Amino acid sequence: MIETLAFGKTGHESTRTIFGAAAFMRVDQRTADRTLDVLLEHGINHIDVAASYGGAEDRLGPWMKQHRDRFFLATKTGERTYRKARDQIKQSLKRMKVPYVDLIQLHNLTDPAEQEVALGPDGALKAAIEARDAGLVRYIGVTGHGVIAPSIHMRSLERFPFDSVLLPFNYPMLMNEAYKRDFYALLSMCQERNVAVQTIKAITLAPWEERPHDAATWYEPLRDQSEIDTAVHWVLGQPGVFLNTVGDVELLPKVFEAAERFDGARPGDTDMQALVERRGMAPLFV
Repeated sequence: MIETLAFGKTGHESTRTIFGAAAFMRVDQRTADRTLDVLLEHGINHIDVAASYGGAEDRLGPWMKQHRDRFFLATKTGERTYRKARDQIKQSLKRMKVPYVDLIQLHNLTDPAEQEVALGPDGALKAAIEARDAGLVRYIGVTGHGVIAPSIHMRSLERFPFDSVLLPFNYPMLMNEAYKRDFYALLSMCQERNVAVQTIKAITLAPWEERPHDAATWYEPLRDQSEIDTAVHWVLGQPGVFLNTVGDVELLPKVFEAAERFDGARPGDTDMQALVERRGMAPLFV
């Protein structure tokens, strides 16, 4: 059984392993339906998608008709201005065939100039607040990639009481001391303010570089079940964080199985360093 945790101040008890629907970016409906049944088998009750994930929102639509009440449903807008974000939020609801989503997130808001626009008087945040006031969304979050994500998230939280943040978190990323410092500073701020912390890229092996891209992920992933167990258990061993799953439907069951086996014991630095050296693991963002 995958443990649950209150998703920040929302009060929803979300499974600590959240389904990242980027996995539906390029799959057909039959594959999506089969994968969504796997979510039910593992008791997953939280789905995270984005308007920019290809056909992912469309793939969720038919299934949401039957199962909407089972899930905390989150999506994202990558637009920065009010009008475009407003229209994209409404389009996301239409694509997923739902009257509302639980969480709308400002997607990958890590560029300082874009942050000024999005959080400004005619920015995407205005559209998110308007949608919340109209009952189209319930909560508002912010996401980010790259080494700047934690520091930018802290700046965003100083300007608006976001309900959640999302950013990379895996052992190779924390070999960057500056990122490690900023991540834990953000985590402390979020815990003080009861903001949910979602993490991504748990099973990253390394950037793809010149190797053939033979998985539907933005990075070369770990594939061996025991190694996935180690990486997943390291993330889940950090109290108070959620793990958003891999963007490949074939690897997804392995992540769920790893999460179900987590017994609270976090692999230590010796175990993680051995894995890094054995597999040549490297940070995805530098």
